[in-house]
Amino acid sequence: MTQLSPLYEGKAKIIYATADPEILLAEFKDEATAFNAQKRGAIQNKGVMNCAIASHLFRYLAAQGIPNHFIAQVAPNQMHIRRVEIIPLEVVVRNRAAGSLCRQTGLPLGLELNPPLVEFYLKNDALGDPLLTGDRLRLLQIATDEEVAQITQMALAVNTHLSRFFAECGITLVDFKLEFGRSQRGEILLADEISPDSCRLWNQEETDPEKRILDKDRFRQDLGAIEEAYALVMQRVLAHSIP
Repeated sequence: MTQLSPLYEGKAKIIYATADPEILLAEFKDEATAFNAQKRGAIQNKGVMNCAIASHLFRYLAAQGIPNHFIAQVAPNQMHIRRVEIIPLEVVVRNRAAGSLCRQTGLPLGLELNPPLVEFYLKNDALGDPLLTGDRLRLLQIATDEEVAQITQMALAVNTHLSRFFAECGITLVDFKLEFGRSQRGEILLADEISPDSCRLWNQEETDPEKRILDKDRFRQDLGAIEEAYALVMQRVLAHSIP
């Protein structure tokens, strides 16, 4: 399918139009950012690894009945996706306390959260992606109450499936960020990506608090061995068959 001009370039991907107006091309980049792009760098082969991981996980979730925008991986760092109107929300699901939740509440790192916590953040770097209350969601009219309920239900279903998937890979899914979009027909679809960039992943074979980290926290915290961590996640994810 012919690749046309870029429509959008974000921190981790470039989105291109194609000859089909309902299909886009997502190209994954090696660039890495943290703290709302205040820290920048690059992770060698990150684009290839994240594209492979996300493609496999989107296929897996589709097999579990989770509708998403993924169509096919067409190159090592490229996938075709359905065109959606991205809802400007970052939906975070937390299974254990980590990151900002620990900083803002004083909860100890790794505390198991039962039930999992679902949070909504405004997708706006200039404003620092602020946490939204239900009333603020309604005030901003980002999504209807029905859509918010559907997104929450979908996020929890994704969490159930991914937690089991990663556990079978010897990895703990600590927390993760999702994005959703509206299709041309108004259907809510899981979008963006699922990768070590958007998930906190801990190696169950490691007890050392630093060595167990298999995600972008290695970049955020200058822990080194970032490429090796991403490669290990890719190896384990791709080895897990899709029913």
